[in-house]
Amino acid sequence: MTPTYHRALVVDDLASSRDWLSHSLQLAFPGVNIDTAASLAQAAQLIDPPPPLALIDLGLPDGSGISLIERLHRDTLCIVATVFDDDSHLFPALRAGAQGYVLKDQNTEALADMLRGIAAGQPPLSPSIARRLLRHFAAPVAPPPADTTDESNLTPRETEVLRLTAKGLTRQEVACLLELSGHTVAGYLKGIYRKLSIGSRAEATLEAARRGLVE
Repeated sequence: MTPTYHRALVVDDLASSRDWLSHSLQLAFPGVNIDTAASLAQAAQLIDPPPPLALIDLGLPDGSGISLIERLHRDTLCIVATVFDDDSHLFPALRAGAQGYVLKDQNTEALADMLRGIAAGQPPLSPSIARRLLRHFAAPVAPPPADTTDESNLTPRETEVLRLTAKGLTRQEVACLLELSGHTVAGYLKGIYRKLSIGSRAEATLEAARRGLVE
């Protein structure tokens, strides 16, 4: 039987993602009261007493959502909701006490189904994250090349979003082309801008040209 949650917290600095996550929570747990925060500082004002359930993004403007998970996990069902599907984000989040890890690559109804399943004790991971865990424990991880000079550490998906953005496509056009949601692309762009220390489309275009992604 799926537990009923009467209160939840959503922590994400993108308004569109907060709306999407809140809508999914309402579908999963009708009548739930939802507090939202755009930063760790705002979240700190909403966790006394701790909420029974929290959806937490990892890339926040004043730090990592992992610190909030470490603070809440003893009293709160903490679920990561992020665009990051790499080991460097996944495993620290799980070690911090996250009890679920879902990607922002699905529609509202699918996420609501996952949230109900996690609350009921079903596997708490997006399918691609579950496959990553299986691969991680199934075979030794090859060491990285001796010369790793990619200072940005962009993932392949981030690189593709940067390339398409530099070619002049709008966020929605990029989303349609890559079969992603608009808020997922916004999350990728946020990560790209942070990693490259840039703040505009023009700077993104120049950086993409410097890397040979566009002419």
